[in-house]
Amino acid sequence: MATSAPRRYLRWSSRDHRRKSPHDPSRVLTALVAATTGVGLLLVAAPAQAQPTVAEIESQIDEVWAELEPTIERHNAVRQDLAAKKKQADELQKKIKPLQIQIDLAMDRVSEFAARSYKGGSPSVFNAILTNGKPTHLADQLELLDQFARRQARDVQAVVDLRNEYAAKKAPLDDLIVELTSTEAQLAAKAKEIDAEVDRLQDLRLEAYGSTNTLGSLRPAPCPATYPGGAAGKAVTFACAQIGKPYVWGSAGPGSYDCSGLTLAAWAQAGVTLPHNAARQRQMTANVSRDELRPGDLIFYYSGLSHVGMYVGNGWIVHASQAGEPVQMRKIGSSVHSYGRPG
Repeated sequence: MATSAPRRYLRWSSRDHRRKSPHDPSRVLTALVAATTGVGLLLVAAPAQAQPTVAEIESQIDEVWAELEPTIERHNAVRQDLAAKKKQADELQKKIKPLQIQIDLAMDRVSEFAARSYKGGSPSVFNAILTNGKPTHLADQLELLDQFARRQARDVQAVVDLRNEYAAKKAPLDDLIVELTSTEAQLAAKAKEIDAEVDRLQDLRLEAYGSTNTLGSLRPAPCPATYPGGAAGKAVTFACAQIGKPYVWGSAGPGSYDCSGLTLAAWAQAGVTLPHNAARQRQMTANVSRDELRPGDLIFYYSGLSHVGMYVGNGWIVHASQAGEPVQMRKIGSSVHSYGRPG
């Protein structure tokens, strides 16, 4: 660049009709100015790397979130299944333990009886037999001995059969617990990967614009719009009170929530138990139409039922939307799958 631009000045002067010396100070200064100007023009002409807009960054976050939220909801379901199966296995183990004790005691009695009877350790059986001279009495004693042995064997076998029955039920549960534990670890790892990507995008927005607050008001309208009373009134009042609390996946309060964790906790205030999973909450709620919506009803989103919010009236919902955004109100919007009413 520094050699081409000065060539415009290496020409005959109109004033003295002679070529300037290469070492002429005025020529050197002219060349430097021209070279600097040329570099400046090139810099201006080169396209600058455009910073992404807030909308573009939010779009990237939404893309990542579309992958993350279904993973979180699956994780919640697996975690719940795991807890239920572990509880079943523990209950079976509690039933198996006393049966095993009964078996051990029964076997001890049989062993003791056999030792006394066949090794002469007890006078109660063989002494009575030996002191009685009548063969029929001996036969009677042996018959009693045989009956006792058979009864003991039946008692022991009954206990063994019960123990085996419970053990057979527990074996597949043990296998399932191993499988669910592995699945839970895989889902948790996947959620962490995508969560890390969301954090990266949040950091990008913070670095580029100095703030991550692009949400506006978290409560832009009365919440709830009307009070329905009863169980729904308790649920919706609780949900509205959680506005501003952070989103944390897998959480059902009291300090943070994910989407199904918020609706679970809200309806728990009214004594209604819901699973920690949006799709399963849909299965447990009565179907209602949009025209029938009232505060406290649940609104489910996307074909995979990966998101849920609570209707609070006048077209608004309260929901725990995504990582980096607190519990907030928003319009019902699009991508609605269906509507459900708990209780």
